Amino acid sequence: MTSVPSTPLLDTVHYPADLKQVEDRDLPQLASELRAEMVDAVSKTGGHLGAGLGVVELTIALHKVFNTPDDRIIFDVGHQCYPHKILTGRRERIRTLRQEGGLSGFTKRGESEYDPFGAGHSSTSISAGLGMAVAADLQGSDRRVIAVIGDGAMSAGMAFEALNNAGALDARLIVILNDNDMSIAPPTGAMSAYLARLASGRTYMGVREFGKKLTAYLGKTVDRAITRAVEHARGYVTGGTMFEELGFYHIGPIDGHSFEHLLPVLRNVRDNQQGPVLIHVVTQKGKGYAPAEAAADKYHGVNKFDVITGAQAKVKPNAPSYTSVFGETLVQEAASDDKIVAITAAMPSGTGLDKFAEAYPTRTFDVGIAEQHAVTFAAGLACDGMKPFAALYSTFLQRAYDQVVHDVAIQKLPVRFPIDRAGFVGADGPTHAGSFDTAYLALLPGFVVMAASDEAELKHMVRTAVAYDEGPISFRYPRGEGVGIDMPERGEILAIGKGRIAKEGTKVALLSFGTRLAECLLAAEDLEAAGLSTTVADARFAKPLDEDMIRRLAREHEVLVTIEEGSIGGFASHVLQFLAREGLIDGGLKVRPMVLPDVWMDQAKPEAMYAKAGLDRAGIVRTVFEALGTAHLTQRA
Repeated sequence: MTSVPSTPLLDTVHYPADLKQVEDRDLPQLASELRAEMVDAVSKTGGHLGAGLGVVELTIALHKVFNTPDDRIIFDVGHQCYPHKILTGRRERIRTLRQEGGLSGFTKRGESEYDPFGAGHSSTSISAGLGMAVAADLQGSDRRVIAVIGDGAMSAGMAFEALNNAGALDARLIVILNDNDMSIAPPTGAMSAYLARLASGRTYMGVREFGKKLTAYLGKTVDRAITRAVEHARGYVTGGTMFEELGFYHIGPIDGHSFEHLLPVLRNVRDNQQGPVLIHVVTQKGKGYAPAEAAADKYHGVNKFDVITGAQAKVKPNAPSYTSVFGETLVQEAASDDKIVAITAAMPSGTGLDKFAEAYPTRTFDVGIAEQHAVTFAAGLACDGMKPFAALYSTFLQRAYDQVVHDVAIQKLPVRFPIDRAGFVGADGPTHAGSFDTAYLALLPGFVVMAASDEAELKHMVRTAVAYDEGPISFRYPRGEGVGIDMPERGEILAIGKGRIAKEGTKVALLSFGTRLAECLLAAEDLEAAGLSTTVADARFAKPLDEDMIRRLAREHEVLVTIEEGSIGGFASHVLQFLAREGLIDGGLKVRPMVLPDVWMDQAKPEAMYAKAGLDRAGIVRTVFEALGTAHLTQRA
């Protein structure tokens, strides 16, 4: 007789409440099914795979033990949130991850009540969790707050600021340190698990609290001395001294893939917690999927891939990526200038500095997830004659703005800022879009702000930055491949504050800052076909502006349109300020600024996002005709 296969466990779990009905002994089966579902989904969408695979058991255990969504679970960064999404009512949509109109690749408050805090940037979870824990206390709520943070994110200063504050407040906050690189300490098998269960139990925690109250009665000096002695002694066994010093009760390390280890500890903490607790969990990134386990990056971020082989889909580029052009050009320039050094904040391959690190390992500095430190570290290098390139994504440079202002700009230090991921970035959505750097850098006195219009221009700007020693200088460029232009053998040193004319015309002037230049040239073809002679100019610099070129464009054309891949307040604002000050718009010049829309745009393919924003060929043409009051393309000027 043929047996009827049983219903997969995962099919019975639609929300965390359903997990309460699953027996503990059946959770490994559920974990296996959840992994398979996640691998299949990401194979079709691409995304962050390895981190989620590493926290499958932890995610199941958290939702089984705690009462979500009333209890809050905050995932730091959000790379590891896919299993969480599947378990919280979003399984049917999981194959829309990072797609237009689909699920976000990160946690997002507007997407689900199970996402109590939006993520995308690193090291925010403990601060947010502390705020929620204090809010619960002020409101008389007994809800639990759990912040899940990786060992890489824990290296950031903000995480330690939050730990320090939580310890000082004696807050009812649970921090789970997901150590997926064994960078702090490995678990020590059965003994470690036993000690963790013991330390998290009611008896031990109760005795600890009673001891604290007793010694407090005897006097603060005695209290502190005894407490320190006890916690240091336990720290030698469990490795928790550092966190105990910050005021946390430390448990672990424990095996993050063992329900027999996770469940008793989480239940003990849930039932017995008094103040802040840190649980050190060791996991394996990419766990349970052999190709991810074998990969050097544990499949941190992947394209679509074949589930059986793990082979990722490869798209043959028509041109080199901007990131690779930057990295290769910096290597080239460093060969003849030993003062060039490169700094990355945990993104060597993402910024192209992996190539520089291979060529010049002693001149490359990966400072970890510490953008503030990266910028001031670069400032110190510049003080003593080095030529630092602090290569950061636009969205991450935001995190170090005070350091840019105070430590670099005010002191007029020649720190070079290569700014990757300028403009829309596609699947990563609004948390990673490079929208604001032109606005927030160009307002600083003495700051040179450039944008490359193509990969050859990027090569020129790298060399220009090497040669510029008068103060800070930045150059921005987008994610993805260039336009396929012929590349020079070596970049040229550009004249500071001088743009270029890419096409001459007489009636309409399109003034581009950045890689929208290619769309401007295409738009000019359509405008010419409609009888509108069009000039296309590449500004190159938002600061200082090429005032002579802008003055000429304003005086010799009826319409002047500025186009940029940045927010309101950026390049166009400086151009309009100049035009107004010079009286160049008093005579009827029609000026139209084109910028990124003043909204948070969700993920989609970059070309679709630019079309929606009106910053493509059709949008530029439409803007010109609206400025002229011309109804359609076939109407003559």
